[in-house]
Amino acid sequence: MTILTKIETDGISGEGLRIIRHFTPNWFAATMGTGILGVCLAQFPSVPVLYSVGEALWILNILLFAALTAIYAAKWILYPADARRVLNHPVLSMFFGCIPMGLATIINGFVIFGVPLMGDTAIEIAQALWWLDAVLAVLAGLSVPFAMFTRQQHAIHEMTGVWLLPVVASEVTAGSGALLIPHLAGDGAQFTMLFTSYVLWACSVPLALGILVILFLRMALHKLPPASMGATGFLALGPIGTGAFGLALFAANSGGVLAARGLGDIASAMAGASLLGAVLLWGYGLWWLAIAIATTASHARGGQLPFNLGWWAFTFPIGVYAVATLRLGQLLTFPLLTWLGAALVAALAMIWIVVSLKTLSGALKGFLFADPCLDN
Repeated sequence: MTILTKIETDGISGEGLRIIRHFTPNWFAATMGTGILGVCLAQFPSVPVLYSVGEALWILNILLFAALTAIYAAKWILYPADARRVLNHPVLSMFFGCIPMGLATIINGFVIFGVPLMGDTAIEIAQALWWLDAVLAVLAGLSVPFAMFTRQQHAIHEMTGVWLLPVVASEVTAGSGALLIPHLAGDGAQFTMLFTSYVLWACSVPLALGILVILFLRMALHKLPPASMGATGFLALGPIGTGAFGLALFAANSGGVLAARGLGDIASAMAGASLLGAVLLWGYGLWWLAIAIATTASHARGGQLPFNLGWWAFTFPIGVYAVATLRLGQLLTFPLLTWLGAALVAALAMIWIVVSLKTLSGALKGFLFADPCLDN
């Protein structure tokens, strides 16, 4: 009796097996959007209800990530040949980066929500998950581009913001590391985390900024992407917001770590450079935010924005840009940034509700489970 036959006999058959076979990694974008909303809501400690909703979203996200991981693992076990085909797909393969990015939001939740619930145990869990996340992020950032160079077929007119997904994962992990630093015990552990986070940031942000240059050229030469990929315009905001957020955390949390290593003379300079970089990236993000809104409006005006899982691209980029805005507002004591960040979080919450309801409906109806790799 084969493993597939045994599973069918034990109760997973028909539609359940179809869902497993057609499951694709872009589903993990839902964990990114859900997780970042929880993190955003926790930025308003003076409003306890928002913190409570954020905590509930964090718990929901853990369950969602676990469920999606189980389904995807089942696909690799039951349908390994079908699962491997994603490596050749020029779009779906990019979404491998969503797995470590979704996990990073859970790690952030352990720092923000877990400590009051579990104490130091939450930090121990977060630290262990962080190193796993770092490995996954580096694997995505290296393996997917290498597949692009060696086995996939790409053309400049077909390029979209999804090219950013595998490389951005490392800077998302870097931001989580910077958030963890003050909670780690021992100067050695803190410095190791700081240094590794700087390296992860450097492996991601410069490359992502280079991809944005190519994306600008692609749109100038070949105009907007098709409506089915319309939401990807917001993906450009992701590396900018995450990069700014990471630098803001480096500015706030690196001084004591560097001083403990005898680098106090340069600590203030590094913090100042990080803060300046965060401000400059944030300003750059305003341009891409305006372009993303204009692009979406252009598609929506003609009623040409069909729903698909790509709509989750509306959530995470806005969320990380909102968190960066709020963090800069705190560091610079600039109320205007705080108000703008709050407005972005409010917009994110409304978008998340819409996209979540549409995703739930599509999942129940089954049409969102369709792996295009199996059509070839």
